[in-house]
Amino acid sequence: MTKMDFIATAGCGMVIYLPQEGRGIGLRDKLRAYNLQDQGYDTVEANLKLGHQADEREYSIAAQILRECGVQSVRLLTNNMHKVEGLRDLGIHVTERLPLQTEMTLENATYLRTKASRMRHLFTPAFLGY
Repeated sequence: MTKMDFIATAGCGMVIYLPQEGRGIGLRDKLRAYNLQDQGYDTVEANLKLGHQADEREYSIAAQILRECGVQSVRLLTNNMHKVEGLRDLGIHVTERLPLQTEMTLENATYLRTKASRMRHLFTPAFLGY
């Protein structure tokens, strides 16, 4: 189910897009990170090799948008605990984290497993093939 499907089923919701390409490292370095991944580095190793953190995004603008819209609590659609903690640290009450499952393919399996093992993304063990 997509984010928009979740929102449609709930009858209300928001999608906030933040221009934080490549987990906040920018488009140029994200492309460099892709080149490093082609050389065998995982997504975290590539960012670190470029002198970045694994995830440099921050969520103060999202929290400000939510407050400006009068939103006091959210059910957050994400697998990323960094997003949950980031919003909570900024005073947004996250009442529930709803997982988003994508299809695991040969092309994205290593990437998804890296996100789970190194970036605390939450997926079901069966989804990850464990």
